[in-house]
Amino acid sequence: MAAAPLAFLATQITQTPTPTSAARSNAQPAGNRVIVDSSLALGSSSSGTGRALAAALCAVAANSARRLRRPRTSLAGMAGMISKEQALPGRSEEMRLSQNHFVLGNPMRGPWPEGFQVCVFANGCFWGSEKGVWRLPGGGIYSTAVGYAGGFTPNPSYEEACSGRTGHTEAVQVVFDPSKISIVDILRWFWEAHDPTQGMGQGNDRGTQYRSGLYYFDDDQRQLFEASKAAYQKALQAAGKGRGPEITTEIAAAADFPDSKVFYYGEDYHQQYLAKPGARPYCSAQPQQVSLPPFETWCPPALQDKYQPKLTEDFWKLHGPKPHCVVMAGKLR
Repeated sequence: MAAAPLAFLATQITQTPTPTSAARSNAQPAGNRVIVDSSLALGSSSSGTGRALAAALCAVAANSARRLRRPRTSLAGMAGMISKEQALPGRSEEMRLSQNHFVLGNPMRGPWPEGFQVCVFANGCFWGSEKGVWRLPGGGIYSTAVGYAGGFTPNPSYEEACSGRTGHTEAVQVVFDPSKISIVDILRWFWEAHDPTQGMGQGNDRGTQYRSGLYYFDDDQRQLFEASKAAYQKALQAAGKGRGPEITTEIAAAADFPDSKVFYYGEDYHQQYLAKPGARPYCSAQPQQVSLPPFETWCPPALQDKYQPKLTEDFWKLHGPKPHCVVMAGKLR
C-alpha cells in the first residue's frame, strides 16, 4: 500500500463560539462530574452550525477541566498504585455520550459489527493517544473513545481519575475491522507514540493516571502484547533511548476486572477532543523515534499468518510518531 502524504496544519486555538443559554444551563454537575448535553446547542447537533457549537461547548468544558487539575502531578500517583480498599467508590451510572463519533461518524457504544475487534491501551494523555489512532489510514478504525482503564473505581469522573484515587489510567478504546487493519499496526503505533519506560507518567504529566498499559481480551492479544514488549525493550536499549532503564508498561487481562470491565468511558467533552473547535493543542507524549523491530522477528510463529501488518514500511517512514506529530498534523489522506 502506498502511503499518502500527510497534511500538516498550523497549530492555533480558535475562538470558541458562544453556546446557547439552553446548552449552558444543561451543563450540570452529576456527583463530581459535569454532564453536557450537546444536542441542545442551537436545537440539534445534527445541523452544521449546531454541531460546531456543541463541539465548542465540549471543548470549553474540557479546557476548564484541564485547568482545574493543575499541577498535573498526583501525589497518590507519584507514591504508587493504591489498593482496591483505598479506591473511591464511584457510581453505577455510565457516562453520558454523544451517539456518534465526532470524526468517524460511527457509534460510540456497542454492539459492534460482527467480526470487529476491540483493544484498550494507555500511553499518556488520552487526547493525543486517541487522535493518533483514529487517523490511521485504510478505513479499518471503526470507532475510538477515551476513558479510564485498569483501576478499581466504577465509572469515575475525570477529576477522580486525576486524584490518583481510582487506580485508573487515561486510556483509549479502539474498535477496528481486522480485515482492513491489523492489531499489530495499532500495537506498533502504541509503542512508538510514547516513551514506555517512564513509570507513573508521560512527559510533563505525572501520576498513576498516566502510566503505560495494554489490556487484552483474548490469548492472542496477550501473546502479541508480551512479545512486542520484549522486542521493543531490546530496540530501545540498543538505541540508548528511554528515560528509564526498562519498559514499565503493565499488561493485564480484561477478565481480571469485575465483569471483565477494564474500560470506562470518559466525559463527552473529552471524546475526540483534538478534533473539536476551541480545542487546546496539547500532548505530553514523548515518542523515542525507535521503530518496533520487524514483525517476523518477534511475533509468535503460530500467529504470524493471522496478524500480518497491513500498514507498509513506507507509511511508517513518512508518518511514524514524532514529537508533537499528533497535535500538529491533519488527517492522513
